[in-house]
Amino acid sequence: MADVEEKSVQDELSLPILLADRLIKSAQVAESSKSDCAELAKQADRLSQKLRSAVRLSVSSTPHSLYDRPLRRISADVYKNLERALTLVRKCKHSGVLRQVFAIAATADFRKVSGLLESSIADVTWLLSIFENSDSGGGATLSLPPIASNDPILAMLWSSIASVQMGQLRDRIDAANNLASLARDNDRNKKMIVEEGGVVPLLKLLKEGASAEAQIAAAAALSNLGSDQERVRFIARELAVPMIIKVLADSPIKVQVAVANLVAKMVEMDPMVQEEFGRENVTRPLVTLLSIDTVLDDPIPKLQPGKPSLHSLVQINKELARDSFNHIPHSSSSSSLHKKERGVESPELKLELKISCAKALWKLSRGSLLNSRKITETKGLLVLAKLIEKESGNLQSNCLMAVMELAAVAESNTDLRRVAFKPNSPAAKAVLEQILRVVNEESSLELLISAIRSIGSLARTFPAKESRIIGPLVAQLGHRKIDVASEAAVALGKFACLDNFNCLEHSKAIIDADGVSQLMNLIRISGRDQVNELVLLCFLALNVGNSKALEQARALSVIEGAARTVVAQHPDRRELFAKAIHHLTLYQAGVHTHRQAFAP
Repeated sequence: MADVEEKSVQDELSLPILLADRLIKSAQVAESSKSDCAELAKQADRLSQKLRSAVRLSVSSTPHSLYDRPLRRISADVYKNLERALTLVRKCKHSGVLRQVFAIAATADFRKVSGLLESSIADVTWLLSIFENSDSGGGATLSLPPIASNDPILAMLWSSIASVQMGQLRDRIDAANNLASLARDNDRNKKMIVEEGGVVPLLKLLKEGASAEAQIAAAAALSNLGSDQERVRFIARELAVPMIIKVLADSPIKVQVAVANLVAKMVEMDPMVQEEFGRENVTRPLVTLLSIDTVLDDPIPKLQPGKPSLHSLVQINKELARDSFNHIPHSSSSSSLHKKERGVESPELKLELKISCAKALWKLSRGSLLNSRKITETKGLLVLAKLIEKESGNLQSNCLMAVMELAAVAESNTDLRRVAFKPNSPAAKAVLEQILRVVNEESSLELLISAIRSIGSLARTFPAKESRIIGPLVAQLGHRKIDVASEAAVALGKFACLDNFNCLEHSKAIIDADGVSQLMNLIRISGRDQVNELVLLCFLALNVGNSKALEQARALSVIEGAARTVVAQHPDRRELFAKAIHHLTLYQAGVHTHRQAFAP
């Protein structure tokens, strides 16, 4: 459809030109209001000349280089005004009494139509000016055409988009920055930029790579536009995804920061675009860039403490080959240049790049099996673990969020859980070591919650003999911040839930770590939804109902007392509470004799 519209620009301009010629001829044969008709004819002639200039401009422009959105809007408005003028002039052919009646009534009409034609002349003059300024490097036109008098932002958008599409490099950069600023202001501006055709010129500016500054300006504008699902899908429909990935893989580091931020923004807004980025393998350049200047442990000593066997050497070679495959191949001289530049960039800029890439990986992995697999099939987990260990601030936080999302996807997918988070794999060990360290040592609530959620999501991967995990989680049940304590209860609930093969051993470990008293203290804090804590208590009751700790803590009374309220709010938990109450009554005879049993 776009090609058809571009070919018809000259045809669309020819319609008002023909109408202007008819108006001139009709004015020449008018029998009344001759001076008024002559004045309209002069205006039509001026308008016709300017429209012909617009035709010549469109003919001389290369395909796809002319920004025709304002041209089409103004052309349609000009045609409407000329049509009204022609209707008025044709009435001047009347004679006799009818001519005299019309002459009396026509004075106000001529004045109004003349004003409309003058506005059309100003509109076309403005239109030519923004095209001429774009060609000559004059920048965006700041004047206001009459067609945009009721909506001044429209003229600003048209002028800026024209400069991005047709201007000299400096003007294109300034105009892209202007669009980024306008898009940041409000949603209406964002919608209008998309509707007025601003996306394609911005993508073109990003793709061309005329300068790093131009690409950064384009990426910023696109990122500001991509704040809702509809606009992100519109950007993606313009074949933006593969182009963005190419720019990410082969650009100066300053550009890569901006493009990584754009990826994070787009995938956060729309799951379809998130999957498209995954299919195009955006995870590969992101992991590669995240790992710059990061030294990973040498896998050889870990794989073979003694003399390597032939089989182990083959495995090592496979790992090394895979790692080299997971780096982006750079064939062009510009790619090599960017690599060299990357080596001398400031630590601050490299840190900014890593923060952006980690955020993009975090957003890509959220709820996406495809992207989670691609990240874990690379050295992504090892890189994330190393950065969680060595870094702080936003980089550490973003890496931990990425691990949390990967673990959440693995929780619901057995294959990913068994392959990526296999307990004896180096990557899984490295990740576990770091999230346990965060749980034991960190004071940041954000980091604590992310680490606790990660452990909870991986609960099914831990063997019964794993002794490092339950204790730290139980300790967090007593955290001064309820949000952290409640997250610990959720995580422990995943260890003790009946679907966990090792639920019995894990439940015993929770009780041995003084989990019951900590849990009871948490449940006593009123004024909030306690379902997570009570669910954990129910699981403990079902797994180790004969525990003295549960009896001493009067677990049966607590569950019975809360059952009706919790079930009313969470009806899906009715069966769990009923089973827990029934199970505890078998082991705590006499404790319930004075209580009314909970009826499921």
